[in-house]
Amino acid sequence: MEQDLDVLKKKVDAGVSFVITQLFFDNELYFDFVDKARAVGVDIPIIPGIMPITGYQQIHRITGMCGATIPQQLEHELQIRKDDPQAVTDLGVAYATLQCSELLARGAPGIHFYTLNRSPATRSILAALRAARPWDRALQPA
Repeated sequence: MEQDLDVLKKKVDAGVSFVITQLFFDNELYFDFVDKARAVGVDIPIIPGIMPITGYQQIHRITGMCGATIPQQLEHELQIRKDDPQAVTDLGVAYATLQCSELLARGAPGIHFYTLNRSPATRSILAALRAARPWDRALQPA
């Protein structure tokens, strides 16, 4: 992490105006990263990268390649649905919607979706977010 933050700071010093994180499924990882980045002087927007889960095998292949982790409870729910592709997608859309809602309500500057040419899932998430408007909650005191 220390090396990643050092490289990020160098990129910011060279003129980067925003960054997008790798995909993640645990929002606390994002907020922890933002806190650490701010502590080393990174003051640009850090946009969370979200990948709606649309396939059981696919998400395990992708997380295996990039080192991302799937929280235990989400993994359990995926296991239950692994033989029902639509159920996996439905869970993935619901989970990403809740994830994005929390991120925006807690002040994330936006969301970057890794769609892998599966835009219907992202469109569903966006429709729910537009209806819920979690960014408005970020402006109100708790």
